[in-house]
Amino acid sequence: MNIEQYTITDSASGPYGLASGPDGGLWLTLVHSSQIARFSPGSPLEKYGLPEGRRPTIIVPGPDGALWFTENGADRVGRITTGGEVTEFVLPTPGSGPFGIAPGPDGALWFTETSADRIGRITPDGDITEFGLPGSGTFPSAITAGADDALWFTLNQANAIGRITLDGAVTLHPLPTESAAPVGIARGHDDDLWFVEIGAGQLGHITLDGTITEHPLPDRAARPHAVAVDAHGVPWFTEWGANRVGALTPDGIAVHDLPTPGSEPHGITVAPDGSLWAALEIGALARLTPA
Repeated sequence: MNIEQYTITDSASGPYGLASGPDGGLWLTLVHSSQIARFSPGSPLEKYGLPEGRRPTIIVPGPDGALWFTENGADRVGRITTGGEVTEFVLPTPGSGPFGIAPGPDGALWFTETSADRIGRITPDGDITEFGLPGSGTFPSAITAGADDALWFTLNQANAIGRITLDGAVTLHPLPTESAAPVGIARGHDDDLWFVEIGAGQLGHITLDGTITEHPLPDRAARPHAVAVDAHGVPWFTEWGANRVGALTPDGIAVHDLPTPGSEPHGITVAPDGSLWAALEIGALARLTPA
């Protein structure tokens, strides 16, 4: 595996979420400096500022040709055009802590509210609906659309994977491992989903009927954080606590050390050319390509 590292900003900015944009660029959140950035190899980094304290976290391409992101520190969902024009939408619930966000099958964006035990839905024109989850302190984290016209999400503190239909009906699937603390989740290629368990050091797999399989990582203390599935259906994940990126290959789990120690990899995405990119909180991006 070839790994190239691009230093794009200082470590105080904190690259966190990462997505391939409709314009061919990589769009990322700078969580500590309250900025959205666009990166393309060989070109200067473009930065777009938000008011202080916004803490942008996860960013995804929307159905309207723009990028959408959560503002974890300000109870807002943001939208940025590929030209850099930002619009912010205030959420109805104060202190909701939005985190994960994903385009849904209904043309809206769906997001998690970590501190409010809710899943939210926002249309491209800013109409917001919130759906309550069973229990309290569940900490819904990442979210993605499944192949069943529903959204699937991780419940970090409830130790479960959740499913919500477009009309708000919720089903929970408890994880076999106690205190697994799932975070990232991504749709697979076979009508299934992949997720990572930051507390248990495992990669998880769930089918649409709720069958769960867990794959222990070689280093159970690696603290896997985010997951993405490549064009071949291979799930890739970041190991935030171990400075690695890993994948579940036909031969088992393979992990790859990042060039700089302590780089704190967070978000991961697949670029249109098939390469893998990871956001490193030290102020860099890593690009992984086959050797």
